[in-house]
Amino acid sequence: MIRQTDIHTRSAHTTYTQDSTTPIHPTSPGLPAPLMLLFAVACGLSVANIYYIHPMLNIIAADLHMDAALSGSIITVTQLCYALGLLLLVPLGDMLPRRLLITGQMLLSVICLLCTAMASGTLTFWIGIGMIGGLAVVAQTIVTAAASLSSPAQRGRTVGVVTSGIVIGILLARVIAGLLTDWSGWRSVYVCSAILLLVVAILIYYYFPVKERSVSASSAQLSYGKLVLSTLQLFRDLPILRNRAVLAMLIFAAFSTLWTTLVFPLSAAPFIWSHSEIGMLGIAGLAGALAASRAGRWADRGWMHRTSGIALALLVLSWLFMWQLYDHVWWLIAGIVILDLAVQAVHVTSQSMILAARPEAGSRLTGGYMIFYSIGSATGALTSTWVYAAYGWNGVCWLGFGYSLAALLYWGWTRIYSGTV
Repeated sequence: MIRQTDIHTRSAHTTYTQDSTTPIHPTSPGLPAPLMLLFAVACGLSVANIYYIHPMLNIIAADLHMDAALSGSIITVTQLCYALGLLLLVPLGDMLPRRLLITGQMLLSVICLLCTAMASGTLTFWIGIGMIGGLAVVAQTIVTAAASLSSPAQRGRTVGVVTSGIVIGILLARVIAGLLTDWSGWRSVYVCSAILLLVVAILIYYYFPVKERSVSASSAQLSYGKLVLSTLQLFRDLPILRNRAVLAMLIFAAFSTLWTTLVFPLSAAPFIWSHSEIGMLGIAGLAGALAASRAGRWADRGWMHRTSGIALALLVLSWLFMWQLYDHVWWLIAGIVILDLAVQAVHVTSQSMILAARPEAGSRLTGGYMIFYSIGSATGALTSTWVYAAYGWNGVCWLGFGYSLAALLYWGWTRIYSGTV
């Protein structure tokens, strides 16, 4: 149980420099474990909202009378709105108290979830799901807040643990959505999510450290427009941000390619799986959560480049396993485990590296980086449904393999010529 006195005690022993949002912890071992766990749960629930749809994609498309080849556009709309939220909402974390910003966005998400559950047509559903996507960026504000509340020596571990919540939320979203869809319909998924998110928002508001950190002097002097513009300037100034953002775009295009189309072959002959069974495959990807936590520790030890190279090679390898789906489903499961482990290892390593580059601009760094994550996810969703409609599962595997190989080659090229990735 989280004790208010623990958090207040920790806040009292935390000091800040005038121009930095990064706390200096002379004695504190880092963010209290109960609060770190609460942050991880909040991240998982927030991000899950944009992934519930994956095992339900075919039934929602049928309910909304949408062509299967265009069903990926639902996910694309969600991810594009997510990218818009990263650009317009996440930078506010460097300007406003994160406690109010986080709880406010979570409460708005609750309203949007309930509206989506009551949607009666395609347009209203797209508006609702788009708003959910835009507000799900609160998870990135939480990650940045957790990093700023941690000691510099344990920032990577903290980012890894909190990001594990995101990974678990992404994967269990498919399990929960599949089970609830078979039990009581797809609308019940969004109602249950709204209830859980409301409870967590109340807990976040109550237990978030009151003295979270002082707003940096440089951020306080910026207007909102200049704050958003400064995100673009960070791309100009930091090669590590540019390179890691491109990697995020490629690896999450591969990630989305798999999870967007998986429902189609598994719900058809010879498998004819239920939505519950398809959703249960999310459990196979929980190895990614373990990789997220471990990768953070490796980043703290300075093994970022080694971790990235190995993980990207595994990402390419994963598609060779999943190519054998029609030989045996265990090949698919092995490929899912490897793919999720690889993607999350690169993702956590990237976040640890960019947050260390400019701690005082943590929210803007995270927002800018995650815009490319969202672009990659949207691209993977849209292209994979087109490719599946035309070329089937083999075409999807070629597409995912291509995205993964491009990421590995890009990492190798930047290591040779710039040494920054």
